[in-house]
Amino acid sequence: MSTLTLLVLLLLVNVAVMLAAGATYVVHRHPAWGQPLAAAFGAVTVMAALVGAILAR
Repeated sequence: MSTLTLLVLLLLVNVAVMLAAGATYVVHRHPAWGQPLAAAFGAVTVMAALVGAILAR
């Protein structure tokens, strides 16, 4: 793998972790919205679907 590919992969992992943490925090502050862990998994799933769609193109 090239260095650029590894850096982009690291960036995507960081963005996914921050997105999951943000969703968890928001749901933790508003418990009526659902379970925090489910929100984190949902955010990571959405991120993975977007990255998969981009890579398949």
